[in-house]
Amino acid sequence: QLQLVESGGGLVQPGGSLRLSCAASGFTLDYYSIGWFRQAPGKEREGVSCISSSGGSRNYADSVKGRFTISRDNAKNTVYLQMNSLKPEDTAVYYCAARRNSLYGFRWYSLSEYDYWGQGTQVTVSS
Repeated sequence: QLQLVESGGGLVQPGGSLRLSCAASGFTLDYYSIGWFRQAPGKEREGVSCISSSGGSRNYADSVKGRFTISRDNAKNTVYLQMNSLKPEDTAVYYCAARRNSLYGFRWYSLSEYDYWGQGTQVTVSS
């Protein structure tokens, strides 16, 4: 069974840090770009970051540039999102998603581009 599982969420004070993990089971992430998305209460799900299958290309939403870092360890079949200098507005459920490589470019921030999704992990930034 193909599955993505997020972990690492929790409650953190403003200015704090968390590292989210996205682990795959049932398939290898070697041939997939991985995106991180988030959805705050009452808002649409939005793209946060994306990393190519090789790790050579990374994209970030303007709201997280300079604070979040995406990385991957294909040997562990896991992608990470290091989140620093967290703000209350970062509070959301965070999801990872996988998109199989193709010959064509894609809009990394578009939900419809991805083939598999995890169930999400809650991140709450509050004092």
